[in-house]
Amino acid sequence: MSPIPVLKDRRSGVLLQLTSLPGPHGSGDLGPAAPRFAEFLAAAGQGWWQMLPAGPSGYGNCPYMAASAFAGNPEWISLERLREDRLLGRGDLGIELPRANGKVRFEEMRRFREPRLRKAASEFFRQGRHEDLARFEAFGFDHAAWLPDYALWCALKTRHGAISWTEWPAELRGRDPQALARARQELADEVRLHQFYQYEFARQWSELRDRCRVLGIGLIGDVPIYVAHESADVWAHPELFHLDDAGRPALVAGVPPDYFSPTGQRWGHPLYRWDRLRENGYAWWVARLGRVLGMFDAVRLDHFIGFHRYWEIPASCPTAVEGRWAEGPGTDLFDALQRELGSIPIIAEDLGVVTPGVIALRDRYGFPGMRVLQFAFGGNPSLNDHLPHRYPFSCVVYTGTHDNDTTLGWYRALCMRGEAGDAEAVRERAFLRRYLGGEPTAIHWDLARLAIHSTADLAIIPAQDLLGIGPEGRMNLPSTPTGNWEWRMEESALDDRIGIRLRDLTETYGRVPPSTAAAGTMAGTTATGAMGATAAATATMGMATATAAAASARARATTPTRGK
Repeated sequence: MSPIPVLKDRRSGVLLQLTSLPGPHGSGDLGPAAPRFAEFLAAAGQGWWQMLPAGPSGYGNCPYMAASAFAGNPEWISLERLREDRLLGRGDLGIELPRANGKVRFEEMRRFREPRLRKAASEFFRQGRHEDLARFEAFGFDHAAWLPDYALWCALKTRHGAISWTEWPAELRGRDPQALARARQELADEVRLHQFYQYEFARQWSELRDRCRVLGIGLIGDVPIYVAHESADVWAHPELFHLDDAGRPALVAGVPPDYFSPTGQRWGHPLYRWDRLRENGYAWWVARLGRVLGMFDAVRLDHFIGFHRYWEIPASCPTAVEGRWAEGPGTDLFDALQRELGSIPIIAEDLGVVTPGVIALRDRYGFPGMRVLQFAFGGNPSLNDHLPHRYPFSCVVYTGTHDNDTTLGWYRALCMRGEAGDAEAVRERAFLRRYLGGEPTAIHWDLARLAIHSTADLAIIPAQDLLGIGPEGRMNLPSTPTGNWEWRMEESALDDRIGIRLRDLTETYGRVPPSTAAAGTMAGTTATGAMGATAAATATMGMATATAAAASARARATTPTRGK
């Protein structure tokens, strides 16, 4: 086995949000399917599992509009694990939610999960096992910088019928200390409930991460540059954001008009007051990134361009047309982060209009940027940096991202545009054929081969592209408020056939560490069962390295576990 990879290693991996895993309770979670997927990755010679943000999803079920930049998503807590720990009974899970044609039905899932999570919390405190309560208290102490405010914010949201925090009574909206103290006392049980959810999330997450470390699988997280206005972060730290006297956004984020959108994009997130953040050494950002790096081995930093310069839109404007460019924190922020956190393993999401200033900021810290193969074949080939022969070593190539259609969906749409007389689509498809050396045979595997063959240090393939899924597998269509983030894979979708083919590509193009090549190949050809990752396959891959074991021990020493 190999140790956890680092971003400069020549490796590959798969992009899959946890909610997209199979499972009996409406969405993927930290239950048995998660370690099985990690075992599939290891058997297929992969080094990384990339996810979307792991926070409590917000408006439209969007993980990029999380209710907290620090909290984990309680909906990821495995009910099966709670039953194993005797916090739920057999009868609590006696039914399974019906499959929804490969979709997460979020509201139905929540109606099923919430009462069971509440029951598990009640049982945890009723049992009152000393060692568990001690770990719970220690967890609260370790996360005192954000957990009390987040748990109180959740409790107040429940009390006030989920209305915006800007509509709460003035003393709570404005965080009057006496009003907050009364609320903590009156809502003590509800506050403790949300603290338990975070404790349990961390415990289950730690066990998944331990398993990934044993397998040599690194976890890549995702950090949105902005946070949702409807979040505990903005309520708890209004001084760090451009808000009016009522707490509503005064300036919001977005991007300017361009060829694709004549009115630009108005995202609506409140903009940071970078001057205030600078005054205290960017302590909030240091804490935020430190929290994510405590969960993941590397992070994708969303909208990296905005750290150099960002589009500032008055909140009163309905579109992005009337915005203006403003200077971002640049090196000042990243110098502060490195002083406090050391070398930070960041993937810079530098898609969009990349100016020399953005390139200089990215390269100053050695952050790899992103390349997307679906962007590679249009426009002027001599200027298109998404073409594999133009890649630097220090970059991450994707066949597509969560904001793109699946590769199969993209190619079908390209063909349909060409057949309808779109000259640019005809040129793009012709160049794609030339680049591939012939007519595509299975376009999702053709682009996967290009990505894995390329000189990029890291190649990431969305799970939907491994499966050859069409538009029904798309995770997000930007600027649409509903119907996103819902795709789920079937129970046995990632089978041995896919795993063997993926490993063959990965070995052929030198992305599997030599020490694991022979064992991994044998595992791939003998594994059976869900997602091709059985105990037999895992056993053939050998013992964990001392490095991984030591890292796992360190993680267990600082993360809550359950007493039996």
